[in-house]
Amino acid sequence: MRFQKLALLSGVLLTIVMSSGCTHIIGSLKARDQLNKGVLAFRNAQYQEAIENFKNAVSLDPGLLNARLYLATAYAQEYIPGADTPDNNATGQQAIGAFKAVLRMDPKNPTALASLAQLYYNMKHFERAKKYQRERLDDQPNDPQPYYWIGVIDWLQCNVKDMELRKSLKLNVPDSAGNFPPLPPKARQQLVDENGKLVKEGLQALNKSLELKPNDFDTMAYLNLMYRQKADLEPTNAERLADLKTADNWQQKAINVRKAAAEQSAATSSSE
Repeated sequence: MRFQKLALLSGVLLTIVMSSGCTHIIGSLKARDQLNKGVLAFRNAQYQEAIENFKNAVSLDPGLLNARLYLATAYAQEYIPGADTPDNNATGQQAIGAFKAVLRMDPKNPTALASLAQLYYNMKHFERAKKYQRERLDDQPNDPQPYYWIGVIDWLQCNVKDMELRKSLKLNVPDSAGNFPPLPPKARQQLVDENGKLVKEGLQALNKSLELKPNDFDTMAYLNLMYRQKADLEPTNAERLADLKTADNWQQKAINVRKAAAEQSAATSSSE
């Protein structure tokens, strides 16, 4: 009798386990079907339809990482940089939340980290953008892109403060060479305090990016701009002029690289 009860109990448990397993399999299959439909809609730029498919896939199988990643990417596609409206900002926050959900499952996911950095950059949350660029470097220290973006953001932050200060002093009109006049000592020291660390970090980041990706036009262009920021911090005119000369050199190198690339492209096209 006892054996019969145990056998009966085992049979019930086995039925429950099998039923649970079947339910999970069916849910997983439905989730993948929704994922595939969402990918098709995404590729056709039907982002709202894709979002609904990806949301369904996540609901059916919360552990389906690709569905979460596609959902976040679809939200990001719907976000319009620079459009400061409640709906657009809400979409941006949905994308951020969805990418962070990916990171909770896969903390080093390179797509999620890069996308968060770009979203925060587009929203002008520059320190948060740099945070995620640095996290990219923790796992991919030889990727030039995070270094480049850190340099770009540092320049943007420096330039805003520099131009605000110059505007207040009415020293924001460049000469015929495109250079601004030197700042008076007190204003220069204020800029040193505000921009000094950013200039140092930016130059280091851009130089590292160029070391990893030589002859990159964009990096050279920003080295030119960053040396002009450095020039505004120099205590002597000789040091300031030296920085401006370095900036001019990087500007010319960037022009030469762009010209060489255009000539190479033209030569390749003519030979085909």
